[in-house]
Amino acid sequence: MLTTAKQLFNDLKDNAHIFLHSAACNPTILAELICEEAIQKGIKKLNFYHLHLDGEAVHLREKYRDFVEVNCFFVGANCRSALRSGQASYIPVFLSQIHELFINGTIELDYALIQTSQFDRHGYATLGPSVDISVSALHSAKKVIAMINPNMPKVFGEGVVHHSNINHFIEVSQELPAFNAKALSEIDIAIGKNVAKLIEDGSTLQMGIGDIPNAVLNELHGHKDLGIHTEMFSDGLIPLVKKGIVTNKYKKIHPYRIVSSFATGSKDLYDFIDDNPIVQFMGANFVNDPRVILKNPKVCAINSAIEIDLTGQICSDSIGHKIFSGVGGQIDFLRGAVLSHGGKAIIAIPSRTKTGKSKIVAELAQGAGVVTTRAHAHWVITEYGAVNLMGKSLRQRSKALVKIAHPDDRENLLRQLAKS
Repeated sequence: MLTTAKQLFNDLKDNAHIFLHSAACNPTILAELICEEAIQKGIKKLNFYHLHLDGEAVHLREKYRDFVEVNCFFVGANCRSALRSGQASYIPVFLSQIHELFINGTIELDYALIQTSQFDRHGYATLGPSVDISVSALHSAKKVIAMINPNMPKVFGEGVVHHSNINHFIEVSQELPAFNAKALSEIDIAIGKNVAKLIEDGSTLQMGIGDIPNAVLNELHGHKDLGIHTEMFSDGLIPLVKKGIVTNKYKKIHPYRIVSSFATGSKDLYDFIDDNPIVQFMGANFVNDPRVILKNPKVCAINSAIEIDLTGQICSDSIGHKIFSGVGGQIDFLRGAVLSHGGKAIIAIPSRTKTGKSKIVAELAQGAGVVTTRAHAHWVITEYGAVNLMGKSLRQRSKALVKIAHPDDRENLLRQLAKS
């Protein structure tokens, strides 16, 4: 029911468990209102659960610090300081399996705070560009509170919600957090070219987030009949759709449709997905399920990493002991890709960090988390080339990885290899 802001949380109790809608759908107004109500009621503790959030993490404002605790399934930039201070914690879990935590009651949610498009004449709204785990939270929470926003894109797929599934809502009008892709560096472009050489016509693509996926997409304008089944996508995909390069013709799961669980990017991206039946947003428990992924042909899963050691162990979620991001869907898609007919599991990284340290190392940093094991590692690509670690011995793969490291780091890596 439509209600006033003051009435939304009049039943708020101590130790409530609250889910916040993900990414660009971050319900900032509702997060502020529930925290302010907690102050009024003298609440001692609120527990928040979410993936990464675009825009401000309102609930992490200093004034709420004494009673707010945060549990991140994926750590975004606006939550890292809270993680270091101990106000936030990280829950390591595959994105495909978070659904189970909500549905089976491992994590019981008192509230799901979401943002939706306007209701249509049939009484339906949509979750916009962030269906991911938000649809599971919506269906398992005891109470659903929504911000109805006319600027929210209407999407097709699983992110459709009837007004009867919403307990209370308020109407707001605000722009979604948006950002434009950065200019690609020479290193990004070189990596994009090396990845593109591995992608065959008719492949089904999954891209992670960041500059490298955009660099790869930028190199695919000579390809044909590509398909998209991906955890997320951004602006780089739009030109390939408009030019008829992405047709989804050969996909087995939702052919002729782009399948994703969320999207984040510029206003042009949100306009592209608005009321566009070619794009199907589904829950991450479906999109990221390896048993679903493997049914598509020639799946190319393109992900990145923080560092990789000479045996093929890949760290993607932490810098040493410090959690930087999360497990996300990397293993979900790498596993699905290698089980797909003609598929390729790809880790694409610059050879060095921005501070000049090699990302290919003799040993992972102390405390680094192994997201992708050496047995899961297949293709590794830098600006200096591509190697396939599958079937190679530890010594063979070490030598192969040294060849695609930065030239100035190779001698040191070989020296450390000789000591092992």
